[in-house]
Amino acid sequence: MNNFILLAPGAETPSPTGSWIMIIGQVAVLGLLLYFMLIRPQKKQQKQMEAMLSTLDKGDSVLTSSGFYGVVIDVMEEVVIVEFGNNKNCRIPMKKSAVVEIEKAKTE
Repeated sequence: MNNFILLAPGAETPSPTGSWIMIIGQVAVLGLLLYFMLIRPQKKQQKQMEAMLSTLDKGDSVLTSSGFYGVVIDVMEEVVIVEFGNNKNCRIPMKKSAVVEIEKAKTE
């Protein structure tokens, strides 16, 4: 018996370059999807956090990433000194990145 492929009239054999183009197209679409769903929102959130931390000032009430509320006593380049509770001796230096929320001091 002869082994041959029966093709419909006018049908062509699939070209190997067509499958490569499909694979490259799928990878490009997946890359764009990854960018718009993961990378872009994270960069946007990071910019918002940097903008918030740039407004940090003395007297502001803050919430830290560990869940403690305190009042900012001093602001330096990368470090803030936060006073916790009513005890004036409980002042802790911490990185600015540990601040999660800021409530501005009321100016009268």
